[in-house]
Formats: sequence, C-alpha cells, structure tokens
Amino acid sequence: MKEFYPVLKQTKLFRGIAEHEIGSLLHCLGASVRRYRKGEYLLRQGERLTSVALSVSGVFYIQRDDYWGNRMIVKSIAVGETFGEAYLLPESGASPHDIVAVEDSTVLFLDVSRMLTVCSSACPFHTAVLQNLFFTISEKNRMLLGKLGHLSMRTTREKLISYLSEEARRQNSASFSIPFNRQQLADFLSVDRSAMSTELGKMRDEGLLAFEKNRFTLFSGAGSEDVL
Repeated sequence: MKEFYPVLKQTKLFRGIAEHEIGSLLHCLGASVRRYRKGEYLLRQGERLTSVALSVSGVFYIQRDDYWGNRMIVKSIAVGETFGEAYLLPESGASPHDIVAVEDSTVLFLDVSRMLTVCSSACPFHTAVLQNLFFTISEKNRMLLGKLGHLSMRTTREKLISYLSEEARRQNSASFSIPFNRQQLADFLSVDRSAMSTELGKMRDEGLLAFEKNRFTLFSGAGSEDVL
C-alpha cells in the first residue's frame, strides 16, 4: 500500500496524519485495496457497504437508473474522495444507487467498525481520522445541497448557469474542466442532452461562454474573461 501514501497524504480523510503514521493507521483500520476495471460496479442498487471507500486512482460515478433505463448521475468521485459513508449504518438500509468505475480505478477500503471504535493503543491519529471523517461528511452534505440548487432551476439554461458558475467559483477560475462528457452532464443535471447541447450553442453564440469537450471558459462581459 506504500505506493498510495503520496495520495493519502493529500486527502481530507488523512489530513494531519504524518507519513510515518500512515502504515500503522491503515493496519489499525483493517485497510484493503481493490482494483476495478472501467465499467465494473463497486456497488449495485440493493447492496450494502461495510467499509468506508477511498478512491486512490481513477474516477467513479454514483448513479441511479429508473425502471425505464433513464440515468441520473448523482456525483462524480475523484481521487482522494471518500464515498459510501451514507450506507454504512444498519438503519440506512441498502444502497439506492450504483457506484461504477468510469475508468480503471483503485479503492482503499477501511473497516468502519474499527474506525468508530477507539483502538486499545488509543493512537492519536485514529481520533484525527474520525474527526476528518465527520468534516468530510459535512462537506458532502453542503455539496448535495448545492446540486439541489442546480436541479431546482426551472430551465435548462438556468441549470447550466448554476452548475457552471459554481464550478468556476469552486475551481477559482473562469476556465475549468468538468468531470463529465455531454451525456453525463445531461444526466447530472436531469435534462435532455439534445436540448442542453442546443442551449450551450446559444450561450456560446451570445458570448456567455466558450467550450471544447469538457473544458469551459465563462465570460462576464463582452470579450472579457471572468468568473460569473
């Protein structure tokens, strides 16, 4: 697992943990590693997780298909992010979502029962991880509220403006990349792909933005580049 130490040091879950403490902590938390090929499911609707999952390479989507095959992407999981925390408690029930690898990816699993129980050695870094997990869950709740804000917009244009503006603020730049292709962005915003592509074309023609594939630049005024 040492190959993942540089990634773990940069994660919010391991914030404040010295590199020489990582090995002991992983042993304390019963860590295990699993690799997933592109398109392979880490979790399917109706299944349960018993460990906190931490992405150490690749990309995952949390998504859900309805009875007729319509897909909604709930969230993109990048390297360094944890996921699955919402499904760990017995009262939370089975997962209503799928978690699928978008590309070849690797996950570090941490035993939640060990994470929530203070170990016999009462190691200080164990407590630090518990605190970090709490703050990580709180941040995810804020992000989900942000997505609800995008989806509450009435029109496709309003949803695009809400999402792209938020990404510009989050990445602190008027030029940024998003983790979705066109179909995936439409699934994320719950809009029709054709209608969304048409709207993006209109916004480009009106000088509001420029884009190439998943790279966007937003313009706040005629010919000027700035964060909306």
